[in-house]
Amino acid sequence: MPEGSYRFQVGAICCTVLSDGYFSYPTPWFFPNADPDELSRALASRHLPQDAVLSPYTCLLIETGRHVVLVDTGGGEFSRTAGAVIARLETVGVRPKDVDTVVLTHAHPDHIGGAIDSRGRPAFPYARYVLSQPEWDFWTESRSDLGGLRVPEEVKRMIGLAARRCLAPLRFQVDTVEGETEIVPGVCAIPAPGHTPGHLALLISSDAQHLLNMGDAAVHPLHLERPDWENGFDLAAGKAAATRRMLLERAVAGNMHLMAFHFPFPSVGRVAARQEGGWEWTPGW
Repeated sequence: MPEGSYRFQVGAICCTVLSDGYFSYPTPWFFPNADPDELSRALASRHLPQDAVLSPYTCLLIETGRHVVLVDTGGGEFSRTAGAVIARLETVGVRPKDVDTVVLTHAHPDHIGGAIDSRGRPAFPYARYVLSQPEWDFWTESRSDLGGLRVPEEVKRMIGLAARRCLAPLRFQVDTVEGETEIVPGVCAIPAPGHTPGHLALLISSDAQHLLNMGDAAVHPLHLERPDWENGFDLAAGKAAATRRMLLERAVAGNMHLMAFHFPFPSVGRVAARQEGGWEWTPGW
């Protein structure tokens, strides 16, 4: 496979993770309520930097045989690697016009920036763009309340502007969903609120194999080990924590593989409950 992509099978469904590059975030943005000493020890034990988190952006291509589905679109012009996802798609033989469904787990800029092109038009011209009804409603209101985010005010403003800029051109191709909904056969949307009001997870199932894409319900493996550690980008931290636990319990109970957009590339692995609490992440398919 080309560098920046990784292909695997979920039963009869072909999946390919596609890198949209990385971004460095101040550590407190990812762990705003963590005890500083505990967090320092946890990072040191993993030989990770103390002051910044290098976070991957990883999209998912799903090819069922009848449908070509892209889950999240990367940052587009909001990313230093603008256009990376389109380039990754083309290296695995998929053109933008081949994609019939784009699922947006939520409307943060690193997930929807690539949904429109440099002219402000839908980047996937023949696709329906699927997102939850609560997500659409929240971001298309005249003023979205981002007061729950624990990031600087200028970051909040950028997030709101990006959502409105990217969603408006999609209005004639948007297909909103509510509740657990089959998007295409073998791909089901699961409400996963908290990170944003209408955040979605995706369950891909075929031949008794399952992949649960939890989007941004966790943005670092430490959020699995310490589910009480919050994410500054979660709009409703308490609800996000409950959602995170629900998804992890479902993954373990169903013997599922797990994917998270910001986990170390290729962003797929297994999760298991730890005796001392929380869950342990093991990368790989």
